[in-house]
Amino acid sequence: MTSLYHRLDRRLEEQADNAGPVRGTFSVRRIGMIWLAANLVVTTLLTGTLLVPAVSYGTAVSMIVAGTLCGAVVLTLVGNIGTRTGLPTMALTRGAFGTRGSLLPVTANVIILMGWSWVQAMLAGVTVDYLVESLTGFSSPILFSVLCQTIVVLIAILGHEGIARVEPWLAVLMLAIIAWIFVVAFTNFSPAEIQSIPVDASLGYTPVIVLDIVIATAISWTVLSADFNRLARSSRAGITGSGVGYTLSTVISMSLGVTAIAFVILSNKEAVPFDPATIVEAFGAPLAIVIFLSVMATNTMVVYGMATSVVNAPVSARLRFLPTALVLGLISIIGATWLGLLAQFTDFLTVIGAFFVPVFAIMIVDYYLVKRSSYHPDILLSRGGRYWYRGGVNWIAVAVWAIGAVASYIWTYVWPNPIGATIPAFVLTFVLYLLAMLPERSRSPREPSRHLADTAPTEQVDVA
Repeated sequence: MTSLYHRLDRRLEEQADNAGPVRGTFSVRRIGMIWLAANLVVTTLLTGTLLVPAVSYGTAVSMIVAGTLCGAVVLTLVGNIGTRTGLPTMALTRGAFGTRGSLLPVTANVIILMGWSWVQAMLAGVTVDYLVESLTGFSSPILFSVLCQTIVVLIAILGHEGIARVEPWLAVLMLAIIAWIFVVAFTNFSPAEIQSIPVDASLGYTPVIVLDIVIATAISWTVLSADFNRLARSSRAGITGSGVGYTLSTVISMSLGVTAIAFVILSNKEAVPFDPATIVEAFGAPLAIVIFLSVMATNTMVVYGMATSVVNAPVSARLRFLPTALVLGLISIIGATWLGLLAQFTDFLTVIGAFFVPVFAIMIVDYYLVKRSSYHPDILLSRGGRYWYRGGVNWIAVAVWAIGAVASYIWTYVWPNPIGATIPAFVLTFVLYLLAMLPERSRSPREPSRHLADTAPTEQVDVA
């Protein structure tokens, strides 16, 4: 058993050591399919069920399109840094925050991914519970959530590569079911009937809040944008593929959620938002199976990515993948019992926005404007170099991030901003960081853009 553990640990360690630069080869079509598969998931679908009857159907769809396009701009800009350098998102944060300062966004990323793993496991558990209860009468959503997350952790450790290959096929299956649901919905009820569903103002949503929720969904995926887009063979392939793939998958999935919950309401059935059982009851067991498989596929990659982020963090002692994955997996299994998080999903998205909207504003300013679209190979060092700043931290970035995060919170909960919190927080952080780093920009020489995979091996040291 000990020998088996060490063989598995070595194999996983080799696969997880991916913080170094890679030269991408994927075409526009391949990148587009990756993003289509990645975001054609149940959480995006169920987010749509939160929007009607909080706002009208037409308003919900309009805000979905507008918010997705806004979020896609940030997603593709950050992803393009990955294409041009060959580095994943969290490794790129070293350029702006410093080698040690990057631990701030890395830690936030792991926390957010852990939250996503809990939400996904609960959704799978609730779906399985609904099927089992309908067949046997037995019900225990907590038990099934724990079992589903246990399966996810085992797959993440033992079979993540296989599930990654299967996920695009699951996306095709999901698209087929989506088309069927749209046909059923619009065959039974006309667009005019769906649009005429009375708005329930007591739910507390406005078009601006809906826009913020949709943008926050894009921000939640931007943490992986450079990880995916560094596989693109060119900036054009990365930007076009991710922009089209993400936009299509989000608009389709979220609009499906809006349509499905509208169908439930017009059918005079109880419409419980962000509850997979509500739409499964309306559309049958095939949708439940797709929901379960989709959650399994996506959550497996979330857990694996979470462990990889921790292993590749710039810490003094190198962590090994298998024990790290086991510890994080255990935490994710325990957290899957917290079903109350499903009722706080919009707050969870708000937290994501508050954490990462400022981070991505800072990253975009730092790479494209301050560093003039070029990162030096020093970004690969674990100590010293031009990204060491003061003691390994760029305190300007940390301070501006804190201001942006606090502003996002205040504009959401304390003094709600009539134009939302996400876009103003992004603009505030963008401008503050640019102004604060102008002296640094004037001192930085203009260097040719370089792909870090072309760096001499002697320069690529201490990547951990």
